[in-house]
Amino acid sequence: MFSKSCNYAIKATIFIAQQSLQENKVSFVDIAKEIDSPTAFTAKILQILVKAGIIESVKGVNGGFYIPKRKIKKTFLVQIVDAIDGDSVFQGCGLGLSHCSEKHPCPVHDKFKSIRNQLAYMLKTTNLEELALGIKSGETFLKTL
Repeated sequence: MFSKSCNYAIKATIFIAQQSLQENKVSFVDIAKEIDSPTAFTAKILQILVKAGIIESVKGVNGGFYIPKRKIKKTFLVQIVDAIDGDSVFQGCGLGLSHCSEKHPCPVHDKFKSIRNQLAYMLKTTNLEELALGIKSGETFLKTL
């Protein structure tokens, strides 16, 4: 459903949020290691997230990536998806047809439309704080063992 870049961006942002709640900044190397992503690829994704205002970075010895605590609860998954993949997840045909529409639907149009609406709702209502706290409590995880 999401691009590989978007999957990594979501995982990276959740990890950064979790660390930020503990007042830690993290390096892109540590982020890449935590989310099992190539470091150069991770660095590019993080640049996009900084440019979009989702995460922040500080250079230097005590530097790294972080999210101000006040922003963690106000940052929703839809913002990350939009920064990386744009609105493509909310557009287009479930079968990839170029001319699928309400007037000329593909075989899965109506069912896919319902799923897409549910996905949009989840992305718009799920914030980083709840996801980061799930990891902290051990209820969820970012990395398979």
